[in-house]
Amino acid sequence: MDPIKNPFSPGAGAPPPELVGRDPVLEQARILLGRVKLGRPEKSMLLTGLRGVGKTVLLNEIERMADAQDYRTIAIEAHEDKRLGPVLAPYLRRLLFDLDRLAGAGDKVRRGLAVLRSFVGAIKVTVGDVDIGLDIDPEKGVADSGDLEIDLPDLFLAVAEAAKERGSAVAVLIDEVQYFNSKELGALIMAMHKVQQRQLPMVLLGAGLPILPGLAGESKSYAERLFAFPDIGALSQADAAKALQDPAQAAAVSFEPDALEEIFRLTKGYPYFLQEWGYQSWNLACSSLIALDTVNRATAAVIPRLDQNFFRVRYERLTPGEKHFLRAMAELGPDAHRTSDIADVLGVKVNALGPVRAKLIKKGMIYSPAHGDMAFTVPLFDEFMVRAIPEFKH
Repeated sequence: MDPIKNPFSPGAGAPPPELVGRDPVLEQARILLGRVKLGRPEKSMLLTGLRGVGKTVLLNEIERMADAQDYRTIAIEAHEDKRLGPVLAPYLRRLLFDLDRLAGAGDKVRRGLAVLRSFVGAIKVTVGDVDIGLDIDPEKGVADSGDLEIDLPDLFLAVAEAAKERGSAVAVLIDEVQYFNSKELGALIMAMHKVQQRQLPMVLLGAGLPILPGLAGESKSYAERLFAFPDIGALSQADAAKALQDPAQAAAVSFEPDALEEIFRLTKGYPYFLQEWGYQSWNLACSSLIALDTVNRATAAVIPRLDQNFFRVRYERLTPGEKHFLRAMAELGPDAHRTSDIADVLGVKVNALGPVRAKLIKKGMIYSPAHGDMAFTVPLFDEFMVRAIPEFKH
């Protein structure tokens, strides 16, 4: 088996060779993009799901769909230590200059640049030590208050109006949305609310962890009426088999049925893990028929790779107390668990867990699927915690 021809692609956001099981979400995005471009109202989309389910892959695919429909796209990734305004401003500058090159009468693009200049001045945006540079006078009294919830809606309206004047449309794509603070998330929601009210050609397509719908609702109560929140989960056994079998068969290779069953048992259908097992199984196969014994040998190679490249990078960001909390969760198994049960394992009172639980939620390691319950945001992380801390003392 030639490793150069290996069709599988494990990696953060790497497109799989076969995007299966996601047709309903992609169709929802297609309709959204089409309707907004025609000036018809439609909810923007915020994809939610655990790590490794392929949210970033879907967001990238939706970006390609938007590009194909002649949208002007902005794609950014939120970070814990980066604020929304400074992240957005350089991309909006590029987008407005891009719109300025299109044919069309009017001065909405120049006004958009003036509003952006006001916004930049209010938040003092720099990239490194260099101002992003707009040689244009600001529009006084617009997007210059320094309050993001006031200024961002003004800025989005100006950009969307410029796009409409040029016969274009704008898609703002943001990954890891849950890292924005409440005020930033509220400003995004308010901005899109204003855009929707005026039926302007702008959409927001985001992705984040399962806590995202709750964060959006807490920030602005009308968020659920403004956004759709498609839940991106693991693949079914049939779709998981298709994700492995179709790319292999395109290269005249196939998996035995029991090999596919074992990979599904090990991966629980999570796309990132499917790619890892597919990748290693291909490289270790001795013939064009990938059998169960090949998968078993691949497992011995996959687990250390996952531990080093997928799990440990998250583990190393944790404090000793946070590691202890997660190890106690792992002791209870992979499912959601009551905080009181975690406290019992640790031998402490529930109230004592409040601060560490809050920090773990903020770091995106756990979430609450139901009141009082805690679950891992990273699939199979419970198994890793047992390997990382094998001698757990209650």
